[in-house]
Amino acid sequence: MKADVSPDAAEVRRIVELAESFPGVSTEFHQIRGSTRSLTELYLLGSTGGIPTAPFEEFQCVEKVVRITEKFRAIGRHGTDLEAVGFEYNGVQINQDSFHLFPGVCAVDSRENLEATFKALASNGLVTARAGVYKPRTSPYDFQGRGAECLPFVFELAGKHGIRLIAMEITHESHLDEIQEALVASGQPTGVMIQIGTRNAQNFELLKAVGQQTELPVLFKRGMGITLEESLNACEYVASGGNRRIVFCLRGMKTQLGDPHRNFVDFSHVPVVKRLTRLPVCIDPSHSVGSRTQAPDGLLDLFHATAQGVIAGANAVLVDFHPRPDEALCDGPQALLLEELPRLIEDIRIVREAYKARLARVAAPPRKSQKTS
Repeated sequence: MKADVSPDAAEVRRIVELAESFPGVSTEFHQIRGSTRSLTELYLLGSTGGIPTAPFEEFQCVEKVVRITEKFRAIGRHGTDLEAVGFEYNGVQINQDSFHLFPGVCAVDSRENLEATFKALASNGLVTARAGVYKPRTSPYDFQGRGAECLPFVFELAGKHGIRLIAMEITHESHLDEIQEALVASGQPTGVMIQIGTRNAQNFELLKAVGQQTELPVLFKRGMGITLEESLNACEYVASGGNRRIVFCLRGMKTQLGDPHRNFVDFSHVPVVKRLTRLPVCIDPSHSVGSRTQAPDGLLDLFHATAQGVIAGANAVLVDFHPRPDEALCDGPQALLLEELPRLIEDIRIVREAYKARLARVAAPPRKSQKTS
């Protein structure tokens, strides 16, 4: 529908009546609230191959009619027919043109370390962060996260230091209630973007539960050992449940071909995901590289991997930091030091400007060749 057309408008009701007059066809509404406008989309479900588009195009409230032929019905671009609207949450705008850095602790271990981290972010002008509370681990004997008991001070400290959005992984449907209850109890000092970790990439019941709640946006991490198509279908589970506020995160693939990095870096898929879907794309260089190894040029491998994703058009970077990585209870060897944050921010700024310059060259009219005598 055209911008800001409501599903209960009289003309929209006539469109629904027309659609459902075709045998075996039902309808379903989806509303997308972007950073600059809201969209209403009406899906025709069933045997729609023989339904003509012309009768629907005649309605004044219809912006365009798109015949969906791809697998990703809810998140797909379907050629160039559907725009990537993005979304706004707690004052943070996220779309395929925006950029945000999400530094923070992989797992919350103490109030002191978390406050030091949030304080460093605030001093560098950042309002987005990561903070793990629930941690799925390969070994049952490894630290599993502090869980709901630490949520009150996580949210308190986020509010104190102006952090508006925290990426936080969940592993069970009950964690949704725990997070939302803790946010309300603390007075909503911040916001949470639910993170689906790579181990739960095909936990379909969890994906359905996350999709059925529309209050909290979702950051979905690509499955470590599954195809890109399978991961995008997992996002479709979330979107088909009603939650379209999804960020797709590339975090490397599980294969020995990536050695000596922790995972095989897949950041060349940033433009692929943006072409196939309407989702903003995040990269996670920490879990891709998995170490603080330094290249001969003096830059960390992690900086180089980050640059690869940013210059390819990534909209967000999720990266591990810790005040004392040697004391971290999870993924300490790959965490950057807080004093390295300004250096990373500057490095990303340089690469992001290079990406924008590349876009400007594409948008500019071609120069006429000058003849030389």
